[in-house]
Formats: sequence, C-alpha cells, structure tokens
Amino acid sequence: MAEIKKVILQNGKTRYRTVVDVGHDENGKRKQLTITRDTKTECKAERDRILFERSAGTFIAPSKITVREWLDQWLEYKRRDVEETTIRTYRLALVHVYDELGHIRLQELSEDHVRDFIDGLVSAGRRKGGEPGSRLAISTVEGILVRLRSALGRAVVRKLVSVNVAAEVRPSLVDKKTDKRERDRPKPWTVAEVQTFIRGIAEDRLFAPLLLSLMGLRPAEVCGQRWTDVDLQLGTLDIANTRTMIGNVTVLEKDTKTASGERVLPLPQGPWEALRRFRARQAAERLAAGEAYTDTGYVVVDELGMPLNTRQLREYAYRLMRRLGLRQVRLYDARHAVLKALALSGVPDVVLAAWAGHTNAAFTKRKYVSIEAEDMRGAAEALDVFHGIGQTALT
Repeated sequence: MAEIKKVILQNGKTRYRTVVDVGHDENGKRKQLTITRDTKTECKAERDRILFERSAGTFIAPSKITVREWLDQWLEYKRRDVEETTIRTYRLALVHVYDELGHIRLQELSEDHVRDFIDGLVSAGRRKGGEPGSRLAISTVEGILVRLRSALGRAVVRKLVSVNVAAEVRPSLVDKKTDKRERDRPKPWTVAEVQTFIRGIAEDRLFAPLLLSLMGLRPAEVCGQRWTDVDLQLGTLDIANTRTMIGNVTVLEKDTKTASGERVLPLPQGPWEALRRFRARQAAERLAAGEAYTDTGYVVVDELGMPLNTRQLREYAYRLMRRLGLRQVRLYDARHAVLKALALSGVPDVVLAAWAGHTNAAFTKRKYVSIEAEDMRGAAEALDVFHGIGQTALT
C-alpha cells in the first residue's frame, strides 16, 4: 500500500501526499499518479478510490490531451484500416470539430458541448462555396457526428475517457423537418432521361465508358478499367482497379474500396457491343497517331491513349448533358438511377447489393433506392382493381 506522507509547503501549510501506480503506458513504462490533499483522510480516500477502480478496470487516469490532439491520434490510428482518400474525407468532416471543440480537454468535453456544437452547425454552418447564410445539410452534420462518435469511442477503449459523450447526440427533429422541407435535393435521372441521354450520345467517342456509368459503376471504377479486365468473348467486366482523385487534383490508383467492391459483372448487350466498337476505334487511333500514341492499357483514354481521370470524365459528361438539354446530374447520381431501376424491376436484394459492390443489401436499398410518386403508379392501378373502378369509369 502506498505510504501517505505529510508535506510542509513553503507557505507553512500542511498537505498530505502519496504516489499510486496506475498501470503502464503503451510502451510498457510504469505510470504513477501523485495525490495531494489537505487531510490524511482525504488523501487515503482518493488513493483507495483509484486502487479500487484499477482493480475493477474502470480507472481513467487524468490527462491534459485536447480534443484536437486526440483527433490527430485517431486519424493516424485509422490509417491502418482505411485508404488515404478516406482519411482525407474524415479530416474534412472533422474540420468544424477542430475549430469549435479542438481546444477543449478531452476529459472535460461534455454532452452539452457536443449538443451545442451540433445545434450551432445546423443553424449557422455554411457549405463550402455556398451562398451567404446557407446551412450545412442535416446529412452532412450527421456525417460529422458519425466521425466524432467513432473518435470518442476509441478514446473510451483507450481509457482516456469513461463515456462517449457524443453517443446520444442527434440533430433535433425540428431541424430535420426544416432541412427536409427547405433543402432542394437533386434527384437522379428518370428512366426517360437516361434513355434520352443514351440515344443522344450513341455516336459519341466515349459512348462505351459512359454506358459503364449507366451500369451502376462508380466513376473511379469506370476510369480504373483496363482492357485486361474486360472479357469481350464472355461478356464480363472484372472490377478490381480504381482511379480516384484526391482533392480533385491528384489521381490515386488503387484497388477497390472494400472487398465486396471487387466483383465480376456480366455485360448487358448494349455496353458489350459498345466496348467492342470502342476497342476497334482505339486500335485505329493507335495506327493514326503512330509514335505519338501511348498504350496505357486503360479503357477510358483520349485519342492518344492517355487515361482520363474522374474529373475529366465528369466534365465531359456535363457538356453532353447541356448539349442535350438534360438536367445536369453527377455520374455518381446515375448510379442511384441504375440501382433504383434494378430494384424496381424485381432484382433480388442480394444480387442488387453484389452488383453495387456492397456487403449489406439493406444499405444498398436505403442509400440508393428512393421511391417517388410515379414509381408507385402500379400500386395506384392495383387499388383501382381492388376498388372495382375500371378504366372506363375514369374516363
């Protein structure tokens, strides 16, 4: 048992002090905590409390680490599990946390701090590049909360704090309803818009790569396709490589984001034939360019064989949309339209998730399949039958 010593301070005041072992740090070095109290009884009580909590595995050693410092450590820890592009996404999501909560000591961070922070984001946060007074979307705020909860959860595991103070914090129901009512959300293309786009670009040089986007592939998967991944005999597409962008500037080539993202898809007849024609066209371009041509092996290349990145493909698609008078949607939003169409056509959930490159079918449907009024027209017609109302009565 640690001895309690009487200490006489320079001002003549008497205090009582003891040193308690509180375990070891991550390097195996013994850690000790000095306890100083006004009375021997108080000093003994604090010592006994610490020893009891140590034996129960609930002791939290005092720490001066701030929220900012802990987030830096957490992001470094996450590098073990996620891609560099994901780390960048996490850091961007936590920018507001760094700014507003970063100075607070981690052990002093309270649920009230987090709730006030979230309420402030919803009421006054601005989107990057947004109009003055524009607010962060509730979905963005919830994404920030997810990252903060994860970081604080790790702090609980590391015994830096005893509870995750962000665990029960949510944007208010009123704020959610206001956001839903006031925010314009871009809708994926309808079936008619998709078909108009396909007809309008049928003679375009990049018709085949754009059809891959309309198969539900992610833009990074389209740009990462190599001809060695395409079997034009069997009509299959091996998705194992991606070319994504960091900060919309630097190209990062890597494997798929998750194990489920690596998949082989059967080619529909349209993309299959388009890829055959595109392969032949590239062969002709290679002959025409001669030594100026670089055979990079990628599917999505310019006339000299150089691969296009996701930004270039996106801007190319936007120009085509404007030319055709179509609503401008992201190529990633085209993925939503594709997966929704597959779901509504009766494709089983397990196949839908596998096609999307997801593990969880429920996530695929929740994230990508939003039902509009026109999608429920069949239900309305079924009710006409149920009510005994024929088409003649309606006319």
